[in-house]
Amino acid sequence: MAGPADLGTLPVRSSRHVDLNLLTIRILSNREDFDGYAYFSRDAPAGAAADHEIVCVDLDRDPYDPEVLRALSDRTLRAKRFSSGYYLNHIFGEPAYLITEGRRSYVFGRRLERTIWPYFVKRVLTDFAVDHGYLHLKAAGFTLDDGSATLLVGPNAGGKTVFLTQACLDGARFLTNTHVLVRDGEAHAVPSAVRVRRSPQFEQLIEGHGLTPHLESGDFVAAPELLFPGEPSDRGRVRSIVITDYSPDRPRTFERIDPEQAALFLGLFADGVVNYGLKDDLLAHHEGDFTAFTGSLAAMREQLAKLVEGAHCYRANVDMLDPSVRERVLAELSSNGHRG
Repeated sequence: MAGPADLGTLPVRSSRHVDLNLLTIRILSNREDFDGYAYFSRDAPAGAAADHEIVCVDLDRDPYDPEVLRALSDRTLRAKRFSSGYYLNHIFGEPAYLITEGRRSYVFGRRLERTIWPYFVKRVLTDFAVDHGYLHLKAAGFTLDDGSATLLVGPNAGGKTVFLTQACLDGARFLTNTHVLVRDGEAHAVPSAVRVRRSPQFEQLIEGHGLTPHLESGDFVAAPELLFPGEPSDRGRVRSIVITDYSPDRPRTFERIDPEQAALFLGLFADGVVNYGLKDDLLAHHEGDFTAFTGSLAAMREQLAKLVEGAHCYRANVDMLDPSVRERVLAELSSNGHRG
């Protein structure tokens, strides 16, 4: 078993050039069918140049010598973690080998769909954000009839997906499911598939379209165009930020909170670098330049403060499956006007 003679001549049997709104990524695989493509909902325009390329080599399809791959791998903390089977946060798998050449990444391993959305997309979005003056947030969101955007943030299992889907089924336009890039108060969507859980509402969709299972058992992924009426929005001026933390055991509430409270919460639960553990990747992106690294952190903190100051911020423990509750909440978000 040998190593790859030349990274530029690796076998490529399928590819997809995906559109993430403000940037595009070309994904290439040595497999004819690669599950990693299913997490994207939109293809890049014909002729567009890719901002980043990810080459995925499944070692079951084309075996290469692990020792050679290890020698070629990056000398970063992330590459070391990949080689131990730890990709990002709670996503684990078999050992993988990460090689970076400028705006092209190579990854060798097995079940590499577990690296595309969980790691590569998050890292590329963060790199793009700091290079172009955006704030990368972990947030869902929708727009209302006037084009204003509502962002949804909160802990895992806090009800963001239920809030989003119910708002969009009730007439709001889908903006984003997981990631958003914000600059000067404008939220820019990151098109992606939506996680769908088995329910009477989506059972026919799951079976009829043969949806791809999500990385987490029991869920599936579907393009938002399959789920909601109307075309998804690409952007919207942020008017409201809702912190969702649904628990039926606590008193129901939908209340305004201070921007300072919102900023503290978003700093831990929405900041892309903090949430996804990308601080070492960001330092590597700046090639270890301490001044550039801390400058990026300061710019992100300033943008976050400005974002919450310019928005209505809420804390929500509401049952969006209840039609009367949903009507009241959406009416508030539609009528709250502008700050001031």
